[in-house]
Amino acid sequence: MLRLDGKIGLVTGGSSGIGRATALAFVREGAKVVIADILVEGSQETIKMVEKAGGQAIFVKADVSRSDEVEAMVKKAVEVYGRLDCAFNNAGLGPGRSRTADFTEEEWDRVISINLKGVWLCLKYEIQQMRKQGAGAIVNTASVVGLVGFQGAPAYVASKHGVVGLTKAAALEYATSGVRINAVCPGVTSTPMIEDIVAARPKMAEFYRTLHPMGRLARPEEIAEAVVWLCSDAASFVTGHSLVVDGGLVAQ
Repeated sequence: MLRLDGKIGLVTGGSSGIGRATALAFVREGAKVVIADILVEGSQETIKMVEKAGGQAIFVKADVSRSDEVEAMVKKAVEVYGRLDCAFNNAGLGPGRSRTADFTEEEWDRVISINLKGVWLCLKYEIQQMRKQGAGAIVNTASVVGLVGFQGAPAYVASKHGVVGLTKAAALEYATSGVRINAVCPGVTSTPMIEDIVAARPKMAEFYRTLHPMGRLARPEEIAEAVVWLCSDAASFVTGHSLVVDGGLVAQ
């Protein structure tokens, strides 16, 4: 039985990594998908992968930090497919490499604008549509550093803690409306963002690996499985939850 059979899913940050893996997982489970990102080439590649897998998808170019573009993104999904059942608010920036006192105001504003404000804007317009339908499931990408501290990434840590808190607040507000809102908190995952960091600082590969008691990084597909479950009817009594998928990292 397909867990998302006949559903319409939206994935922001769908051009690569966890977003791409989740889009493919949505399709495998029977959903049609809207891929949203600022990166056109990677998103078109995701579309090709979806179609090769026998699925249907469209691409919407959207900067999640811009209200007008997020509103248009949700509107386009409904125009094409008629409704919106599942949304994965995944678009975000990486952790950076500056300590708190060295962080620039420009860097801070950029990270918060995309990682936190962007999630709020997506929630705003997704919830409006899902309330009209009387049902929907939303998953936000937080992080293990939305639950614990981490040196050298103050804006990223703050933004991900914010996503966890925002998820709880929104989940409580709409708990009786048929709209479930949860978050996923991945450990360090083998994505292009992490690959770029390791390419610039090779010693980080071993550091990231040893952070996890399981002795390895997560695969994007492992995070995608958690998102699919949270969006499915199997998680029908789950809302306001931050699901940790981290190889044991925060259990230490």
